[in-house]
Amino acid sequence: MDDLVTITYKGKSYQLPVIIGTENERAVDILRLRNETGFITYDPGFANTGACKSSITYMDGEKGILRYRGIPVEELAEKSSFKETAYLLINGQLPTETELRKFSIMLNDNSLVHEDMKTFFQNFPRASHPMGILSAMVNALRSFYPELQTSEEEINLTVTRLLAKVRTMAAMSYKISRGHTVVYPRPDLAYCENFLNMMFNTPVTPYVLVKEVVRALEVFWILHADHEQNCSTTAVRVVGSGRVNLYAAISAGISALWGPLHGGANQAVIEMLNEIYRGGGDYRKAVTRAKDKNDPFRLMGFGHRVYKTYDPRAKIMKRMCDNLLKTLNLKDPLLDIAKELEEVALKDAYFIDHNLYPNVDFYSGIVLRAIGIPTNMFTVMFAIGRLPGWIAQWKESMDDPAWRISRPRQIYTGPTETHYVPMSERQTA
Repeated sequence: MDDLVTITYKGKSYQLPVIIGTENERAVDILRLRNETGFITYDPGFANTGACKSSITYMDGEKGILRYRGIPVEELAEKSSFKETAYLLINGQLPTETELRKFSIMLNDNSLVHEDMKTFFQNFPRASHPMGILSAMVNALRSFYPELQTSEEEINLTVTRLLAKVRTMAAMSYKISRGHTVVYPRPDLAYCENFLNMMFNTPVTPYVLVKEVVRALEVFWILHADHEQNCSTTAVRVVGSGRVNLYAAISAGISALWGPLHGGANQAVIEMLNEIYRGGGDYRKAVTRAKDKNDPFRLMGFGHRVYKTYDPRAKIMKRMCDNLLKTLNLKDPLLDIAKELEEVALKDAYFIDHNLYPNVDFYSGIVLRAIGIPTNMFTVMFAIGRLPGWIAQWKESMDDPAWRISRPRQIYTGPTETHYVPMSERQTA
């Protein structure tokens, strides 16, 4: 039968059903595999394992496709706002004008954080990384704002509260780390505008909002709002499977995103450009090193584990990057090096043959630097953008009738049964 897969081992056959997704993705359903055969699957990194069914995000790395709830990310980046995209991901459909207005009001009404939380911020060591602070403070929100999950309305309040407060807490952590006065959110400013104002406004130098900067940040957040079952999203689902509160699950996602192989990639791009600049600014030498198989040096921001063609988000971010640099008329040696590397990667046969196109991390690192975001805040910016996706994934997993607590198996490779040896009989080195 077409909807069954047969596994044969030592002359005995077992049939397993096939699951087909709406985009013709196919999976072998192995729920009965262990009970019927005694076998488990071995898949390091879960690269070939479907851990859930999801209707949130579809991506095809071979074709360079990324869609939120069926809508191409290109359309959302061009026509949507971050608030609207967040609503889409969390609620499953685009909001009406009334729904979006209500959502905006709820975000503004819940954007302040409890004054006692400032004490926590101020007592972190000055050198603490903002991602560590954000993860801890999101977890701490549970103590200040207990979850209410007795109705859809109360769940929406919890979700909106988190979206509003994470933005405020991120800006607070930056201000306090600099020893600056905390700037509170303003009800007359939209989501992205409020963040920029809280980050950069000072009593001495009022921050002037530039529409191109606001839009660049908005597009950055839209492009990072969700990306299917990646490391941090899986962390949110796995931790959430224990039926922990939303804040704890999101805190786990933030911690997973912190890693340089995941959310820290855009920060690594700027650090790489700095390294090239300190070495004399010769980008050609860096390209040569990147091609040398025996050299551990890597060009950060090129290629992608999932996309085998041009990352669709990178195309959008490139246009935003070019427009922003032209508008701001910035003179920055790191940005000059970045443009030279980009030109090489788009023309050099080695990069083209190996699908090493500039990815979204390459351009987003440049955009964030141009906006004035400090390098150690880059991953925090990613976390704010990814928050709607994490929330949507958490909600979906909570409502999944096939839910079960995450409990992977393993192939044990340690010693077989052995026995305790008294200290007096143990050999010493």
